Amino acid sequence: MIQPGGERIAKVIARAGVCSRREAERMIADGRVAVDGKTLTSPAVTVGPDNHVAVDGHPLPAPEPPRLWRYHKPAGLLTTARDPQGRPTVFDRLPNDLPRVMPVGRLDLTSEGLLLLTNDGALKRRLELPATGWTRRYRVRVFGRVEEDRLASLAEGLRVGDVNYGPVLARLESQRGANAWLTMRLTEGKNREIRRICEHLGLQVNRLIRVAYGPFQLGKLPRGAIQEVPPSVLAEQLGHRNAARKTGRAKAKPRPVKPGWRKGRGRPGQTGSGPGAKKERRRADRRGPA
Repeated sequence: MIQPGGERIAKVIARAGVCSRREAERMIADGRVAVDGKTLTSPAVTVGPDNHVAVDGHPLPAPEPPRLWRYHKPAGLLTTARDPQGRPTVFDRLPNDLPRVMPVGRLDLTSEGLLLLTNDGALKRRLELPATGWTRRYRVRVFGRVEEDRLASLAEGLRVGDVNYGPVLARLESQRGANAWLTMRLTEGKNREIRRICEHLGLQVNRLIRVAYGPFQLGKLPRGAIQEVPPSVLAEQLGHRNAARKTGRAKAKPRPVKPGWRKGRGRPGQTGSGPGAKKERRRADRRGPA
C-alpha cells in the first residue's frame, strides 16, 4: 500500500479537488477513505500512481491542472470557508460551477480589491511564500495628517509592539483636509500589517484596496466579478509546466456578481492611474472617513 517516493494521501485527495488536506485527514479518521480496497485509519500513508484511492466508495477524480482566478472582493465578506457567526464569505458569492478553490493570502472583512483564488494547494503555497518576493500593492485611504518623512522611514522596516515588519514602500498620493490617499507596497503581508503600521503613525485606515499581487493586477475587473488567468499567462509568470497545458477553454470573461447580491459602495480606484483614477480619487475624498 505504501509506495516509496509517493505522496501523502491527504495531499493527493486535496489535489484532486475533493477537500482540503485538513478535511481529508478528518475523512480518513472517519473511515471514509480506502486505498486498494483497504480502509485507512491513519493519514500517515503515502500513495503513488499505481494505487487506487476511493473516497466514500467512489474513485478519486483525476487532478485538474493548476488554475488561478482574479476575484474583486468587495468589503463586507470574510476570506474563509465558514464563519461560526454566520457572516457572509467570499465563497458564498462565487459561481456554483467553480471548482473547489483556496484563497492566496487573505483580505480582512473590511478590505477589498484583488484576491487570487486557486484550485492547487502547491501553487497557493508558492504564491504566498515570502521567499517568492512578490510585491502586494495597496491604495489606502486614511484619516489624519500624513508626515511624509515618517512615511519614508517605513522603507527601513519597523517594530510595532512585539512584531517586526519588513520594509514597506509608502507614498502620499493626496491630502485633502483630514483625508489622505496612500500607495503602499510590501512583500510580507502579515496579519493586518497595513492597519497596524498606519495606527503606529497616528493614521486611521478607513479604506483598504489591494490593486496588485505580484504580476497580477486588479485592473478594471468589476466589483464582485471573477476572471480566470489564462493558462498561458500563468505559465509565463510562474514557469509552471502544468499550467501551460492546453485545456480547450476559451479566454475567460469577467463573471458578474450573483443577482440579488447586496450592493456595496461605489467602485474603488483600479490601479491609481489611467483616465478614471483621478476622478475616482476626488469622489472618494469627498465621501470622507468610512
